[in-house]
Amino acid sequence: MTIQIDFFKQLLKENVYTASDLSKSVALVSVAGNDYSFYLARNGSIQGFPSFIASVVNQTATNLLRIQSLGVKKIVVDGLQPLGCLPGSTASLSFQKCNSTFNDLVLLHNNLLNQAVTRLNHQTKKQTTFIVLDLYDSFLSVLNHPSSNNIKDAFKPCCVGIISQYFCGSVDENNVKKYKVCDHPKSAFFWDLLHPTQAGWLAVYNELQTTKALQQIRY
Repeated sequence: MTIQIDFFKQLLKENVYTASDLSKSVALVSVAGNDYSFYLARNGSIQGFPSFIASVVNQTATNLLRIQSLGVKKIVVDGLQPLGCLPGSTASLSFQKCNSTFNDLVLLHNNLLNQAVTRLNHQTKKQTTFIVLDLYDSFLSVLNHPSSNNIKDAFKPCCVGIISQYFCGSVDENNVKKYKVCDHPKSAFFWDLLHPTQAGWLAVYNELQTTKALQQIRY
């Protein structure tokens, strides 16, 4: 994200965007969980997760202040969705329930993020409004009440590999598909092991509509 902000700063120097543009804009800062996936891929331990989470949140707060210093008046950062409910986490549980260990770590991240944003709002004395978008509760609301959102398959992904070694989108050396897609994507919440379907995101958005954060975003 630091590099992305550097690129954005360069665009400002080139007058691609003006100070007036920024004063009327909302910046969305998305922390999707890639840092944590990379941590696990590097054989990071569960025991070391809390300190790593704290470092990620601290860096996020630093990045938010950098964006604010460029002249953006309203900055939204999303909390993490329940990563323990993604199909990649629930496959070992037959796509029946969430992984509570992962979700507990997500809650730690979100709690620290909320604390950091509260401090930033206090420090800037409302020069900028920092807002946390609560994806966690919105996701869980849909997953816990799928039928209310016309969702039939809450945890099972629509697009999967035909066997465990393949994933959604996999093809063999002859370009033969090694994945299958469900008959009714609009009734599935998840598209693949990580991403919601359009119907899934629409259901989450409808839940977000009722939150205070979304009201604060509107000018």
